[in-house]
Amino acid sequence: MFKKILLILTIITLVGCKATKPVIVTTKKVALKPKSEMVTTVKKSNVPKSAITKPVKKEQTTSETEVIVSTSKTVVTNAVVKAYISQFKEIAMGNMKSFGIPASIILAQGILESGAGVGDLALSANNHFGIKCHEGWTGESVRHDDDSDQECFRKYNNPSESFKDHAIFLTGRSRYSKLFALAKGDYKAWARGLRTAGYATDPKYPDKLIAYIERYNLQQYDREVLDVNYVSNEKQLVAELSIENKNSKGSESYQVLKGDTLYSISKKFELRIDELKQKNNLSDNSLSIGQRLFIK
Repeated sequence: MFKKILLILTIITLVGCKATKPVIVTTKKVALKPKSEMVTTVKKSNVPKSAITKPVKKEQTTSETEVIVSTSKTVVTNAVVKAYISQFKEIAMGNMKSFGIPASIILAQGILESGAGVGDLALSANNHFGIKCHEGWTGESVRHDDDSDQECFRKYNNPSESFKDHAIFLTGRSRYSKLFALAKGDYKAWARGLRTAGYATDPKYPDKLIAYIERYNLQQYDREVLDVNYVSNEKQLVAELSIENKNSKGSESYQVLKGDTLYSISKKFELRIDELKQKNNLSDNSLSIGQRLFIK
């Protein structure tokens, strides 16, 4: 009996062990995000979009002024200088072709000596190169303060005569002969050579000429004349200037051109500025191109 009971207990124990077999739990390894996937956040600025400004490129203006000092002190805008170049470049190139003087030098001297066409001598005598009477001059003249008081300066009927006389003046005097051995395109050598030959007493004269040439790219006209295909338009322009000059002197009115000011017009027709304003009911000094002014 004891043996049966022991057998039954053994069987029960074996069955119980199988029922309580431990459960093995497996865990899935979770991969960490690589560093490259890490996201960083930046605090959003409260500055409105309208307050964010982009850098603005500064544009060049043509309203800057030039202070030109030679036979007289003249203050002009860049636009006046450019208008002067446009008006006389063909004559300068024609003179270069005929006389061998670089057009860049002719224009630079004209700008400096005439105050870009609005200096005292240019307005009163059409003298664009500050040429004095000198011995042998039989034409008209005006008196003007320069190195000495009330010196004698040549007077011309129109600007084209002044340009031609300038060429004759340089080619007809032996002291300028060395200039014509220089290369036609070497404006720097010509500028220094003029000072050395005694054209001007100002030691900065060459630097001033070179500055005008480079600032306004006047050397382009030298290259144009030196081109084998260049054809001069000088004669037509000279004729137009002569007609324009005659018409303006005999007319009772004047049409405002680019670069004109009340001062330049008053000088041209020997009027006071206030007189000119009164004749035309002008409240200020502003003018517009094409405006017609009464001068008589």
